[in-house]
Amino acid sequence: MTNKLDLYQCEICKKMVQILIEGEGELVCCNKPMKKVIANTEENVNLEYHLPVNIQCDNEEYIQVGKETHPMTEEHHIEFIQVISECGKKIFTHILEPSSEPKIKIEFDNFGNYKMRELCNLHGLWENGKK
Repeated sequence: MTNKLDLYQCEICKKMVQILIEGEGELVCCNKPMKKVIANTEENVNLEYHLPVNIQCDNEEYIQVGKETHPMTEEHHIEFIQVISECGKKIFTHILEPSSEPKIKIEFDNFGNYKMRELCNLHGLWENGKK
């Protein structure tokens, strides 16, 4: 059984899918079952800072990856930042390029309580609590 908003990744080609509608069955890619991606929720400063955090800048609210900005190079970067409302009905996904800054600005009032998650190309998925 897949659950709404779960992420699955192919271990061979690295494609990733997100479940929008729950259902039975197995997700398969490259003739192998895809693996569910489990988010890290505890910071490990030996791997840089990965947890998405809320920051204030010029009276505006942003989500930034890490309390100290995460590196953004071809070899090591953030693939995306996602904001998901508590009820799971509102989702904002921002795809990043290695040349991007690892932060986003959205209208948070539209989300109420939410969780934030991001994907590091080297260290996986990271998720932080709700506002």
